[in-house]
Amino acid sequence: MVSDAPPVSPRIWPGRSYPLGASPDSAGVNFAVFSQHAERVELCLFDEALGAPAVETLELPERTGHVFHGYVPGLGAGQLYGIRVHGPFDPRQGHRFDPRKLLLDPYARAVASDVDASAPVFGADPRPGRDDAAPGGGDSAAAAPKGVVTAGCAGPKSG
Repeated sequence: MVSDAPPVSPRIWPGRSYPLGASPDSAGVNFAVFSQHAERVELCLFDEALGAPAVETLELPERTGHVFHGYVPGLGAGQLYGIRVHGPFDPRQGHRFDPRKLLLDPYARAVASDVDASAPVFGADPRPGRDDAAPGGGDSAAAAPKGVVTAGCAGPKSG
């Protein structure tokens, strides 16, 4: 049987679908992102909060229901990250997926920077009278806020 799935990087493992967000443990960080209509989700890792490109981009290798997830060994508290989500661009259906836009994880427990609104961070042209049904601008990674992995937030304990 031939799979259409991209090969899994040895740098990222399947991980868990819960809890959502970034959950560190003693050996790495689990990332879990919900998206009902996404086709794939990329995790972007950064060394600087503003002005620099990602130092590494990893596709989250697993999907459980509507949750994309992966575990990156060797990462820990303080790691800066963002997500890129691939999917349909169909504003009439409420879909505005644009992988050129770096997104802040809505479950991020800390945020490293503000938005540089002078950069191409908007999904459409925000000026009055402009067409908001077309993707806007270019890559937003250098100017978008980044999530920060925080220690001590590994989720609920069982038992």
